[in-house]
Parts: sequence; structure tokens; C-alpha cells
Amino acid sequence: MRLGAPFAAEVFAEETDDPAALAKGHRAKGYGAAFCPEISLQDPGHIRAVETAFAAEDVLIAELHGLTSFEEAGNLIDPDSEKRAAWHEHLCERFAQADEVGARCFLEMPGTCDPNSFYMPHPKNLTDECRDMIVERVREVIDAVRPRRTKFALEMMPFIHPSDPDSYVALLKAVDRESFGVHLDPVNILNSPDRCFNNGKLIKECFDKLGGAILSCHVKDVTLLPAAFPLGIEQCRAGTGLVDYRTYLSELNRLPPDTPLMTEPMPGLEEHDYDLARDHITGVAAEMGLSFL
Repeated sequence: MRLGAPFAAEVFAEETDDPAALAKGHRAKGYGAAFCPEISLQDPGHIRAVETAFAAEDVLIAELHGLTSFEEAGNLIDPDSEKRAAWHEHLCERFAQADEVGARCFLEMPGTCDPNSFYMPHPKNLTDECRDMIVERVREVIDAVRPRRTKFALEMMPFIHPSDPDSYVALLKAVDRESFGVHLDPVNILNSPDRCFNNGKLIKECFDKLGGAILSCHVKDVTLLPAAFPLGIEQCRAGTGLVDYRTYLSELNRLPPDTPLMTEPMPGLEEHDYDLARDHITGVAAEMGLSFL
């Protein structure tokens, strides 16, 4: 297993433009995996420097996301054809960047049928028609980029495909591309009290059904809000909620040793919070006799 987290530019500001220092900084924080630094296809020399520096420190570049900011986010299945085409071009460029640097996973949101959002619930989101649109869009990006090393994966979401392990299995079969795999974030689908309180069972089901295709995993936590009615569920820092980390780490340990577990960037968290999350995860692992590369 490899652990990674957002790298603190505010802590290592002088190092973030230096690939060698950035890679060493990850190792200094105890991380063997990293989110991809900012790169550009117009600067192949910098891409090679990043790849070389991280390899030298044995830090796996785990993920590059299609989303660069919430303000500029696009919708994979946008009903507006012009907006959808523009986002397709953006995704192709980002996917090509990920492949060029050798990232393990290129990650994208599945989108929404809501014309005014890129992620909100919509009555059509869990229909077969919506699934077919997602399949078509994913195929279009993969076929346009023709990646050599990096695989495309979708974020799991509670209100659009893939919303559970079975719907992800269905997407894998429908997309039918070697360059399509699985990104696992179980907290994203903890959308009921039963799933929250019995999340270890759901986590095990995810690994049982998707394990061979899992490229990278996210880690965070979840809590139920006591004053919210009829229901309130909120994500939180790893170690402060209900997630069954013993089951999560035990199942993750069954996968190839290079499989990354990345602490997801979350609004409001600071460097100290990510350190606490790291310490909690590595502490649970140590209690189980497990360790990270």
C-alpha cells in the first residue's frame, strides 16, 4: 500500500516549482504516493523532470483529476452540446498529461443530467439512459487520447452511476476498454444510516466485486449530523467519523503493493489536519501489522 495526501504549498512554497525538492518533500511527510503536480503538454522537459524526480524518491504519481477548480468545472454529460464538446477537449488534454507523466489514474466526475450543475442530483441520473450517455462520453475520451500507461476512472457518487459496486461493474462491462478502471471512494456512496453504520460490509463488497480493477483509492470519513432531520450526512477528516479503517486497510492490503490510498483534498482542512489523518491511518495500520511503502 502507498499513502498520499495533498502537498502543502504553504509549507514547502519554495520547493513546489522544483520537482526534485517536491518529491523529497513528499517522502519527508511520509508519503509514497502523490497527486500529480501541475504540468503542461507544452513543457515536455518539465514533465520528464517530474517523472524522473518522483521515480528517484519512489513516490508514485497516483492521480490527475479532470477537475481543476469548481469555478471552471465542466459536465461530462452536459445537455448543452457546445459545453459538452469543450469539456471533452479539456478532459482529453488532462488525460494526455496524466499519460505523459505516467500517472496511475486519470479521474473524472460522472457528471449530471442537471443543465445547471456538474454534480448535483437529477431524476434522470440513475436511469439506463444516463448510464449509456456516461459510457459513450468515457469511450470518446479514451478513444481520442489512446493512452499508453494511464487508465481512466470515474468518481463514485451517491446519485449517479457508479453509485455502488454493482453499477461500477456494469460500467466496466459497458465501456469495454482496457484503459478504463475503478477509482474507489467508499465515503462517496455512504448515503444512508445503514451504509454509514455498516460501512465495513459495503467496503468489503466493493473490494470483492471491483478489486482486480481498482487503480487508486480515496480516504476521508463521514458522520451523521444529529440535529438534521430527516437526515444529514457530512464528510470529515479521516479518523473523526464512522469509517471502518480496519476493514478498509485489510481489503486494500489484498491488492498489489503499489495501490495508492490518497487523503482527498477537502474544503476547510489545513496541513495539520492532513497530518492528523495520516497519523490516524498509519496508526491503525501499525496496530494491524500493516505498513505503507
